Amino acid sequence: MRVVIQIVKDAKLEIEQKVYSAIEYGMLLLVSFTLSDTQEVARKMAEKIALMRIFPDENGKTNLNINQVNGAVLSVSQFTLYGEFNSRRPSFTKVLSGKESSALYDYFNDELRQFVSVETGVFGADMNIKFTNVGPVTYVVESE
Repeated sequence: MRVVIQIVKDAKLEIEQKVYSAIEYGMLLLVSFTLSDTQEVARKMAEKIALMRIFPDENGKTNLNINQVNGAVLSVSQFTLYGEFNSRRPSFTKVLSGKESSALYDYFNDELRQFVSVETGVFGADMNIKFTNVGPVTYVVESE
């Protein structure tokens, strides 16, 4: 499992030119699954992300988790995170199948909701995401 985490001032996701979901301050997550991923991997990743101390405290030190700053999550599936370039075209042989990825994505978001408010996109849909990146601060977290 691979997740790109971006700290955002705000983020909104549009489908067919209509706002589908939006958050204020928090995290934009781009989420992808590989062949070896399981519900246990997704559960651990959800807990890890929710408890990561990556938000600044009153002294500017990254010392707070998302709940401590009253943040929210916008979680978006993005299978291309496991794309590989052995030639000029990407290969997606390490990406979990759509049906299995969709189920794990839903499970991951449900687990994450135990810690924080979560908005999502629609698995497999064409989506546009508009956001204001803070910092910029971006992390990549992997289960392997």
